[in-house]
Amino acid sequence: MQFKLLIAFVEDSSTEAVMKEARRAGATGATIINNARGEGIKRQRTFFGMQLETQRDVLLFVVEEHLARKVLERIAKVGGFDEEPGRGIAIQIGVEDAVGVAHQVERLKGKVEEEL
Repeated sequence: MQFKLLIAFVEDSSTEAVMKEARRAGATGATIINNARGEGIKRQRTFFGMQLETQRDVLLFVVEEHLARKVLERIAKVGGFDEEPGRGIAIQIGVEDAVGVAHQVERLKGKVEEEL
């Protein structure tokens, strides 16, 4: 079984909704890194020299490759990534090898067969 690594940078207020939708699409879990900061094309607004920016979370998903695109699209939709700049981004990267996922493989086999 092959996997993809999905990395999503989301507003912390949407983390729970993104996690819920990712699970519905086939993700079995994620690692969440809190309090990330980023900057896009437009610089953040400032107030007396202090930046006014929302906190971001980084979500790391190891997802079976046949489910990866579906999970990625659901993350983007619920996160509102294409609605306005600064809402978040998500990318996928191929995983050459993975350990510690054997307990998920049996559970995923049926889900992947349904998708194919």
